Amino acid sequence: MQVVTAWFRRYFSDPQILFLTSLLLVIFAVILVLGKMLLPVLASIVIAYLLEGLVSWLERHGWPRLVGVIVVFALFLLFLTLILFGVFPLLSRQITDLVQQLPAMINEGQNTLLRLPEEYPEFVTQEQIQQLIGAIRAESIAFGQRVLSWSMASVVGVITILVYLILMPLLVFFFLKDKNLILDWFRQYLPQHRGIASQVWADVDRQISNYVRGKVWEILIVWIVSYVTFLLFGLKYAMLLGLLVGLSVLIPYIGAAVVTVPVLLVGWFQWGWSPELIWLAVAYAIIQALDGNVLAPLLFSEVVNLHPVAIIVAILVFGGLWGFWGVFFAIPLATLVQAILCAWPRHYERDAQQAVSVEAG
Repeated sequence: MQVVTAWFRRYFSDPQILFLTSLLLVIFAVILVLGKMLLPVLASIVIAYLLEGLVSWLERHGWPRLVGVIVVFALFLLFLTLILFGVFPLLSRQITDLVQQLPAMINEGQNTLLRLPEEYPEFVTQEQIQQLIGAIRAESIAFGQRVLSWSMASVVGVITILVYLILMPLLVFFFLKDKNLILDWFRQYLPQHRGIASQVWADVDRQISNYVRGKVWEILIVWIVSYVTFLLFGLKYAMLLGLLVGLSVLIPYIGAAVVTVPVLLVGWFQWGWSPELIWLAVAYAIIQALDGNVLAPLLFSEVVNLHPVAIIVAILVFGGLWGFWGVFFAIPLATLVQAILCAWPRHYERDAQQAVSVEAG
């Protein structure tokens, strides 16, 4: 008990640490309890945070902030319009076509599986194939039920999207325009002595800004390159598969491996065992190699390196808590935890050194 008490006094006796701990607990509690209701606000904060980098760059080059905000916001609306009216209709058509072709693709796959025991009896048995086909059918039925539930809820979904399309751009604009006003309003409720919290925030802000903006650029670049590559090969559902490849960079080490399956399966159903499928696999491998060895190091040169185990654990934990946003921010949140753990020992070592110097003086 004395060991626990001594540890608690060492790490939680400082009011600054109590403030930082309380602030983090309040933020996590608000997100967990009110996250769904505040989703437009939270998403708008993320978008404004992304756009703030460009606004700050214009400010450093002599632009008035309001003019920079208007220009950046106009570019954001142009990009949003391009996505809504250029990309989404194509994605919708490809998803609809894929759902319609799915039964035929499943039947073709089942026929191929049924031929395996005849061609490779020493490796595969008829019972194993029947079990696999039964599992595929069960998953297909479950997928069809989910698609039906999505279609039943489509009216509510459309209304929600329309509300978001009106509400979120307004929130983004005001978050950018009144950034200093909003931050000053929050600061008036914070204690004056918050050195350790400011130190942690300065470190985390640098890491998160580099990571989030770099990750958005990585998604867009990989998405566009994959889409153009699949389009040149004549692969079906090129836009949908390109988007999946782009989003796969959110999950390091796992995303690329998982997305490989639908890319190669669509290629196999379209061409069979042919040179086109081999060249598609080679091109996909080149894209992944360039992303992992050239693009990612270039975009994330300033991000603190985390151990792969820490990254996977962070993705599992935060993804389980907050879904897509948890996966997207898993590495920044892990960086936040790392910054806090590193700041506390340094804080006390610095205080101890100052105390020793005072006594020696």
